[in-house]
Amino acid sequence: MAAGSCLPLLLLPWLVMASHSPPGCKIRITSKGLDLVEQEGLRFVEQELQNMTVSDLHGKEGQFHYNISQVKVTDLQLAHSNLHFQPQQHLFFNIRNASISLRFRRQLLYWFFYDIGSINASADGVRIHTVLQLAKDEAGRLKISNVTCNASIARMHAGFSGTLGKVYEFLSTFIVTAMRFLLSQQICPSLEHASLVLLNSLLDTVPVRNYVDEHIGIDYSLLRDPVISTDTLDLDFKGMFFPRARENQKLENHAVEPVIKETERMVYVAFSEYFFDSAMHAYFQAGVLAIELQGEKVPKDLDVLLRATFFGTIFMLSPAVDAPLRLVLQVSAPPRCTIKPSGTSVSVSAFLNISLVPQGQPPVQLSSMAMETKLSAKVFLRGKALRMQLDLRRFRIYSKQSALESLALFSLQAPLKTLLQLTIMPIINERTKKGVQIPLPEGMDFTKEVVTNHAGFLTVGADLHFSKGLREVIEKYRPAPTAPSAGPAEPSVDPHQL
Repeated sequence: MAAGSCLPLLLLPWLVMASHSPPGCKIRITSKGLDLVEQEGLRFVEQELQNMTVSDLHGKEGQFHYNISQVKVTDLQLAHSNLHFQPQQHLFFNIRNASISLRFRRQLLYWFFYDIGSINASADGVRIHTVLQLAKDEAGRLKISNVTCNASIARMHAGFSGTLGKVYEFLSTFIVTAMRFLLSQQICPSLEHASLVLLNSLLDTVPVRNYVDEHIGIDYSLLRDPVISTDTLDLDFKGMFFPRARENQKLENHAVEPVIKETERMVYVAFSEYFFDSAMHAYFQAGVLAIELQGEKVPKDLDVLLRATFFGTIFMLSPAVDAPLRLVLQVSAPPRCTIKPSGTSVSVSAFLNISLVPQGQPPVQLSSMAMETKLSAKVFLRGKALRMQLDLRRFRIYSKQSALESLALFSLQAPLKTLLQLTIMPIINERTKKGVQIPLPEGMDFTKEVVTNHAGFLTVGADLHFSKGLREVIEKYRPAPTAPSAGPAEPSVDPHQL
């Protein structure tokens, strides 16, 4: 009985490890990056508050009847603001000592006196406290899941003009208090809509699962909710490529989990070996890691050398056989990436089939040789595209048929390496030139990128800048307005409740 009760305890560490899938890609936003977001976000908040709609105010107090309408924000001064991280999953946005200027239309009736006109008012000492909760949604996308907001106005002033200016003096407190109530009640709904609807539409521009090219795609879904400390926000992405023909295919991640310790730059992006391995595995599964050269596409010097080697040494055939050569280079297993502090490399195993292709006759295979190569990889970032440039470093060929042929192939080592460098590597680098997009919202790009290698992963430290304003991107993706539906009449404010 005791042994049975201990079994769950023994399995608990294993279950915890199994439930924590290591990310292929990790992004850290630091306090410096948040300061930049605050500057752009403050402009967005100003625009939202300037465009907020304040309900009409109408009612009566004894013989005094009033109607306040067409309330417009004419000026907004957000003197002091602060956006900072709040553990565990929150952003805290605080505005204090702000001022809001208003202008609205009045319609007033006092006994037999009727007056219309406009009123200029100002709200001072405005304080707004907003907490944004960040979470992973069902699709694995970062979203603002909840907003907690509190707004208050310390002082409200109104200037009256017109024939009933003296009469307004004893009623101004009543009207100003009503407007103060309405304005303070409208600030938070405006910010909640801006966060839950508009800012979430901006987060919808972050690529989660999209196609890289006609062969493969990438899954950037979040593995878990963001982790927020007092100085950083960390996001763990799956970072797995997949072949488009097998989109549901999964590749287990056994690589080292990236660990970001730096906080000096605005943002850090880390990629494990799994990120690159899954890309090469996806291309391998898609069947595109093969190149065929035939006839005139085979370099002339290599053509002559191959004919002399195979016809004279191995097959003892007449060199006068006039038929085009065909070279088929195909990767035999998914390439593997190795990241060390000294650099990044890619190991590739392939085979090269060399055949004669006589016109109107079946191909005649001359040799099938195995190849082992090691490529050095330079990883860099341009804008939001992660790119890789490969260079051939080590190259070895051997025969899969006999030791005699392996010996004969020794003379082909140098020319085949030259073939790879001059013919094959440019084709491969052309494919990697486009790169893959890093999961950032539209309008936000990297600058001053620095790549640093570690054991099992690499990091890209960078600063951020906005190539487009939040408003521009949000307006582009603003949700279409829904059809208006009949609803209750606008509420009036009971002066006795103010």
